[in-house]
Order: sequence, then C-alpha cells, then structure tokens
Amino acid sequence: MSRKLSNYITLTLRGMGMGAADVVPGVSGGTIAFITGIYEELVYSIKSINAQAIKGLFREGIGSFWRQINGNFLLAVVLGILISIFSLARLLEHLLQTYPILVWSFFFGLIIASAIYVARKINHWNLKKVVGIIGGIAFAYMITELTPAQTPEASWFIFISGALAICAMILPGISGAFILLLLGKYQFVIAAVGNLNISILGILVLGALVGIISFSNLLSWLLRKYHDVTIAVLAGFMIGSLNKVWPWKKTVSTFVDRHGEIQPLVQKNVLPSEFAVHSSQDPLLLQAILAAVAGFALIFIIEGITQTKSKE
Repeated sequence: MSRKLSNYITLTLRGMGMGAADVVPGVSGGTIAFITGIYEELVYSIKSINAQAIKGLFREGIGSFWRQINGNFLLAVVLGILISIFSLARLLEHLLQTYPILVWSFFFGLIIASAIYVARKINHWNLKKVVGIIGGIAFAYMITELTPAQTPEASWFIFISGALAICAMILPGISGAFILLLLGKYQFVIAAVGNLNISILGILVLGALVGIISFSNLLSWLLRKYHDVTIAVLAGFMIGSLNKVWPWKKTVSTFVDRHGEIQPLVQKNVLPSEFAVHSSQDPLLLQAILAAVAGFALIFIIEGITQTKSKE
C-alpha cells in the first residue's frame, strides 16, 4: 500500500494513542486501533511475519521481507506506541492519581462510543452475531471481576506475562495492562520500564513477540472466515470492559507499591452518591458526565476525520 509521509505521521499518532491506552489498566490499544481504522491492517500485518517472510529475507533480501510484512506501516505504528509508553505513561499515571473520576469517565464515554462504532460495521444481525456479542460481554466482564494474583518473578513467568498481555493489547476492550495487573506484574513491569531494566524488558518483549505473532494468526483467520461474528465478539469485549472503567469505586483491599505507597487492589463499583458517603469526596458528577460526553464525541470526530482522509 503506497502512502505519503503525512500518512505515516498520522499512523504514528494513532500508535501513540494505542500506547497511551495500553498503559492504563482497563483501556485497550486494540480499541484505539479499531477507532482509528487500522485494526484489521494491523492484525494482518503482524500475521505476515511468518516462516515464509523469513525465507524471503534470506532469498530475496531485506526489501522483499519488509514489503511482505508491511514494514513501513508496522514501524510507524510501533514507533508511536513506544513514544507513548516511554513518555506519556507517567503523565497518564499522574492524571489517574490526580483526576481519577474524570479520566475514567472520559474512557467510559470513549468505550461506549467505540462499541457502537464497531457494532455499526455489522450490516445484518442474526442469532450467531447476537450470541457473539453476548459472549464477548460475558467474557470481558468475567475478566474484569478476577482478583489480581501474587505470582513469581522468574524469567519464564515474565515471558508468559508478555505473551498474554500483548494478546490482550490487540483485543478491543481487554487491556494488556489489566492482564499484567491480574498476573501480579503491572507494577513490576512499570518499574522495569521506569528503570530501563534491559534484562526484564528483553524477556518481556520476547514473550510479547511470540504471543502477538501466534495470536494474530488466529485472529486474522477468524476475521477472514467469520468476520461479522468476530466483530460482534469484539464489540462485546468493549461493552463488558465498561465494568472495569466505571469511575466511582469502593476499595475492598489494597497493596503496597514499589514506592511504599498504599494502592487499591480490589475495587467494587458504586453509585456516585454511595461514593460520596464512603470516601467523603465530591463525586464530581457533572464534570464526570461532561468528560464522558467528550470521550464519546471524540470517537465520532476521529471517525469523521478518518473518513474525510480516506476520500482524499
């Protein structure tokens, strides 16, 4: 696919959106990829990194390999993801600590709009697609209800954590960061990123590479053979994940992070009025509604811009 420099800059910005989402436990980079119209190309491009492409590398050189894997596209997106992870992660962490209700409200509205956007891609609904979306909702909801575990810090488990987290990152609605949280490795990985611990990050990246190449093959096959049902399941994932990003929560149990500070481990969703009573804090209901509306509107603004660009 031939693209201009401006197109690659746009792809990098979309990758930055994915990276920013991926560091938040509850928001998926896959959701952002879907919103910005690069999801299926991303899956198929990752899937093309296979034995045939490797053989082409040795037989015909790097140029043939690069074209086969859609290298320019992948490079632009991955560059954006890395820029976000290493630059915006701390900003998002600060915003979540300082304005948690407003940030989660924004994501809540964004995910609702994303689910609508994805579901609109299905032209004709039938029983299979309805079952698909209900199954997706149930699965994502179940994942968000799981309790984070205490797990080993051995190399083999870090490898598995990377493989599972990256699979979740390309699934709309299921956050790779949240999977790391469930596996008891979110703070561990964030610390490794902050300290540039090359040994830990190397094992994590190796696991991520194995996981994403394997999973993208399955996902691309599902999109090719059962496109609409797969899309319905992905929309369901988004709806089910709303349980995780509900802005008002009551902390059930806590843990001590690497800075020695107490952080919530298990939380229960509550109504704004109950939150106010339990926490003695202002639930910021009006501001939260406005933030949710802004998140909701952003999806359709992005959709409009994407459609305009595609017609040029």
